[in-house]
Amino acid sequence: MPHVMTDDGVALHYVEAGSGTPIVFVHEFAGDARSWEPQIRYFSRRYRCIAYHARGYPPSDVPTDPRAYSQDRATDDIAAVIQGLGLGPAHVVGLSMGAFAALHLGLRHPHLARSLTAAGVGYGASPDKRAQFQAEIDASVAKLRAGGMAEFGRIYAHGPTRLIFEEKDPRGFAEFEAQMCEHSTEGSALTMLGCQRERPSLFDLEAGFRRMTVPTFIIAGDEDDPTLEPALYLKRTISTSALLVMPKCGHTMNLEDPGAFNSALQDFITTVDANAWRPRIPASISGGIIAQR
Repeated sequence: MPHVMTDDGVALHYVEAGSGTPIVFVHEFAGDARSWEPQIRYFSRRYRCIAYHARGYPPSDVPTDPRAYSQDRATDDIAAVIQGLGLGPAHVVGLSMGAFAALHLGLRHPHLARSLTAAGVGYGASPDKRAQFQAEIDASVAKLRAGGMAEFGRIYAHGPTRLIFEEKDPRGFAEFEAQMCEHSTEGSALTMLGCQRERPSLFDLEAGFRRMTVPTFIIAGDEDDPTLEPALYLKRTISTSALLVMPKCGHTMNLEDPGAFNSALQDFITTVDANAWRPRIPASISGGIIAQR
């Protein structure tokens, strides 16, 4: 499997298919590059698609230094893939942990992004949920290190926001669960501690989001409760954003309902590439419904 090197010497392995305008897919904590297979099969007919395994996820390197894992590192790894493969500005599609990194790319490296798609983003981002989120991370890491990924993965996969996935598609869910159980125990633990536990709240980044002009597509599942309020916040804060709430979907909507996900993403990317994606009309933010003249 080919790889790119980051500036701190970590090899990131990737899969690639298709040709044309590039799309880079960035996976969630519970996934890896394989999690984007329904999207790569669809979009590689028209686009150059790249999905990579994040640091800590074999066959990418698994650094043992906790300082190698952070939100900034995750963001810079997207930049390393785009620059290392000579892609130029790319459409960047992230889910959950990958969506946080995609949004930070828009804040820190906007010249590398044609567009951003942030799906299932925002867990633990609300200021009143931060302490709860960090406590859950600490407890999860303790369980993870005690039992290993093969045991922890089976617990994590059955979290509240994934139950609808198992109900709708038992076969797809079983594949997702099995793939998660193959991940590195230490790489997953360090990712939780460095990249997730310590990431800044989205609500503390409001000033940057208000300045951001990269076309942005926010997608939430209507049964992914922890992400609904952050999704609305992002829609109201990023002037170039749109929000889609997918019905009867949880956290892993690209796998739960790949047809609807791919169709919506295709419409967004096509509109951006046609230079027809425009900022929100300021007058539409008045809060009223009747025009005052």
